[in-house]
Amino acid sequence: MKKFFVYILTNKHRNVVYTGVTSNLIGRTFVHRNDLVDGFSRRYKVHDLVWYEQHLTALSAIQREKQIKKWRRAWKDQLVADFNPEWRDLYDDVARHWI
Repeated sequence: MKKFFVYILTNKHRNVVYTGVTSNLIGRTFVHRNDLVDGFSRRYKVHDLVWYEQHLTALSAIQREKQIKKWRRAWKDQLVADFNPEWRDLYDDVARHWI
């Protein structure tokens, strides 16, 4: 069964966040981390995966992404803090778990 994820990335200073959706969390995060595509994540160096949420359908993941993108920054920060209080980069943990 295919999995879908909503995720939040941030930069090393934790002052910029990026919200996205994907069916391949490890692969998509790798693309962001290595600046393989022009755009927001490359420009603002948002390379650290600090939050993610799994969904059963693409539709529910896309709806959640749209919801979070409308939120104030403080709400996004609280979402991350509740899941990952130290704002650690979770990429290696996720990669170990799924590979």
